[in-house]
Amino acid sequence: MRTALLAASLLAAAPLQAQEAPCGGDFTAFKAAIAAEAPSHGVSADTASRFLSGVRQDQSVLKADRAQGVFQMPFVDFSRRLISQSRIDRGRANAREYDAIFTEIEQRYGVSRGVLLAFWAFETDYGAVQGDFNTVNALVTLAHDCRRPGLFRPQVFAAMKLYESGDLDPARTTGAWAGEIGMVQMLPEDIIENGVDGDGDGHVSLKTSAPDALMSGGKMLQSLGWRAGEPWLQEVTIPDTLDWSQTGLETEKPASEWAALGVQPREGSFADLPASLLLPQGRKGPAFLAYPNYRVYFEWNQSFVYVTTAAYFATRLEGAPVFNAGAPDPGLADGQMKALQQKLQAQGHDVGEVDGILGAKTRAAVRAEQARLGLPADGWPTAELLNSL
Repeated sequence: MRTALLAASLLAAAPLQAQEAPCGGDFTAFKAAIAAEAPSHGVSADTASRFLSGVRQDQSVLKADRAQGVFQMPFVDFSRRLISQSRIDRGRANAREYDAIFTEIEQRYGVSRGVLLAFWAFETDYGAVQGDFNTVNALVTLAHDCRRPGLFRPQVFAAMKLYESGDLDPARTTGAWAGEIGMVQMLPEDIIENGVDGDGDGHVSLKTSAPDALMSGGKMLQSLGWRAGEPWLQEVTIPDTLDWSQTGLETEKPASEWAALGVQPREGSFADLPASLLLPQGRKGPAFLAYPNYRVYFEWNQSFVYVTTAAYFATRLEGAPVFNAGAPDPGLADGQMKALQQKLQAQGHDVGEVDGILGAKTRAAVRAEQARLGLPADGWPTAELLNSL
């Protein structure tokens, strides 16, 4: 009865004309606006009202969204934190246990097993830690918040469709703070578009079925542009005479051109593909060639340090050696990085949010300013650059 009364009140509060619910403001009014908008997304008003009846704003979700300090760590530290011998051993054991599933994924979607194993490890520690945030509360909270409503509003309506089909329980479904569900942490829209019944039981159960989760992840990567049979990341050695301004994701050259400049694979041979030269911690640190598949990682996660670590871990799981960490120059502390981003903005560069994170935009701006100031333009910010600005 209480659910029916709340559903009726939501509908009564909704405007007659379904308009896009604006972010911010009163949370109950926002839910009413979402309920009114739902039919335009193919969800019945009754379903929307029942779906939203028990939803509450979750402050812990907002706190988690604003506290992603781990991405401020430099690549070497971040990768050592995430990649343990235990994760490597369990990854290889899972590769053996689900060999038939990975073989089918490789045949159907062209995604190498190391890639999915790395995501499985980092997202949920191979399914062991899937998150205990109420999924619907998280999605509606983030859709209401004005930081990234455009990302999360569509997920609310997708979650309604999962609820309508019996594949999501607003009261009981849990996952990550950002609304991802299951062993490889997929958002509702991705589940609808790419969910696969990998174990043949007639359901897509990403929380409890590793075959379902892995097959769905493989299909999603294919839909994001993954190219079958191609590499994604390869460790290289580099000469001291390289033109550092040519490094970074902004520049692509055929691997043969990089070879002609003195860049050499640490193991094996180069693929006949275009590639970018990545120096996560500058010219004195690790170096990698990033092939086109590497860029697909950014459709999964937009953190440069996470993406590069996940891509590297995938190569480790398939036999690559531990990377050569080198001896990179000391980086900047959080306050220094924010000060640098502010100075880069003052120079006219788009660094995105001043958040202390060395993302792709900040790296490109650093490289440009290093070149302007006559410093080695390797994209790694140092105290010397900060002082020079």
